[in-house]
Amino acid sequence: MNEISCTLLVIGAGPGGYVCAIRAGQLGVDTVIVDRDRPGGTCLNVGCIPSKALIHAAEEYGKAVDWAAGRSPLGVSVSAPKLDLGRTVRWKDHIVGRLSNGVAGLLKKAGVKSVQGRARFRDGKTVEVETETGPLVVRAARIVIATGSAPVELPSLPFGGPVISSTEALALTGLPATLAVVGGGYIGLELGTAFARMGAKVTIVETAERILPLYDAELTRPVAKRLKELGVTVMTGAAAKGLSATGDALVVAAADGERRIAAARVLVTVGRKPVTEGFGLEEIDLDRAGRFIHVDDQCRTSMRGVYAIGDVTGEPMLAHRAMAQGEMVAEIVAGRRRRWDKRAIPAVCFTDPEIVSAGLSPDEARAAGREVRVGQFPFAANGRAMTKLAEDGFVRVVARADNDLVLGIQAVGHGVSELSAAFGLALEMGARLEDVAGTIHAHPTQGEAFQEAALKALGHPLHI
Repeated sequence: MNEISCTLLVIGAGPGGYVCAIRAGQLGVDTVIVDRDRPGGTCLNVGCIPSKALIHAAEEYGKAVDWAAGRSPLGVSVSAPKLDLGRTVRWKDHIVGRLSNGVAGLLKKAGVKSVQGRARFRDGKTVEVETETGPLVVRAARIVIATGSAPVELPSLPFGGPVISSTEALALTGLPATLAVVGGGYIGLELGTAFARMGAKVTIVETAERILPLYDAELTRPVAKRLKELGVTVMTGAAAKGLSATGDALVVAAADGERRIAAARVLVTVGRKPVTEGFGLEEIDLDRAGRFIHVDDQCRTSMRGVYAIGDVTGEPMLAHRAMAQGEMVAEIVAGRRRRWDKRAIPAVCFTDPEIVSAGLSPDEARAAGREVRVGQFPFAANGRAMTKLAEDGFVRVVARADNDLVLGIQAVGHGVSELSAAFGLALEMGARLEDVAGTIHAHPTQGEAFQEAALKALGHPLHI
């Protein structure tokens, strides 16, 4: 049996794992990374990147449909558009391939040894990897667990046949005439909206009383309005019970009784779970926080020399959180002093319109005992939004009433995901309302709404 030794072994080549390995390699740490699939993990291969490609394709096709129907105030008209979903998927796969190959190249450039195979712990210092050429034993002074997460399967709707997860949804080469989406969170709404814009008849089934229940209601109203415009049926306070006997409909328990929803495909998006099985974690018996691996502010587990990062450590399950943790752990292993002390991790929902939330909402700040100032500026008063036919939505700033320290920033609107960096920067640097209001924002941009929201909170907005 072949054996190798290293200073750092990273298990999982998703966003957290590959960033950790690259940074460790840059710092001169002898690093090995193991994954059974190609670099990039769920996010790059079957999650963030391919879903955004599909969403963009759907937006472009939706525009063409509107133009063909004479619904363009811009004066643009086209003949009847057609969608070749197979070609769209090939374009999406090309992007994924380029990025995955890019990650592999970055790992090589940093001097990281990549091993493809399934890793399994023998003990806290030793991992056995099943590779195509046979077992490989890796002995490491430090180990990072970055195994990510996987879609949650419902007992009444096991994956297979017409019941699919987001992974299969992103690989469809034919548009389903009818699609039932179980789960009204961000994954279900992102993909459901995309398929609706492509021409599918979409029904969303959510057990809570409204869609996107983890976001405050004011942010979700423009999204609900747009779903209605797209012809998407939204059933809230309803639970999916399973497929009909014929397999072509979803049976739903609603307030008015049991209903059958026509569905050529049923997309289940009820959350994700940490991938902790199949890696021999029982051999090292780490402390858990519910389903997740418990870590401290340096991402150390309960076993000396073993770290965990990303989705396997809990919420929020976001790629950029995993990346930040991976970079931090790499620097700790290299001997630098670091700890996890983030004021805010922006969350983005790529719906139509998009939602961004960083820090505390007004209700969360008040629940924490804060007296707050809230400033909100509508995109209907923003010149750039008008020129983009994107007047729905707003930017909102939440600050302490006593010293104007910014506690949270939220936005809903077309393209607001690109404002997330500015929101996160303001919170990380401890900005006050005066700092945001006093920063010169380029005109005309949607970012001006951030400045105007701060001015509104201070009591002297200029453009409303």
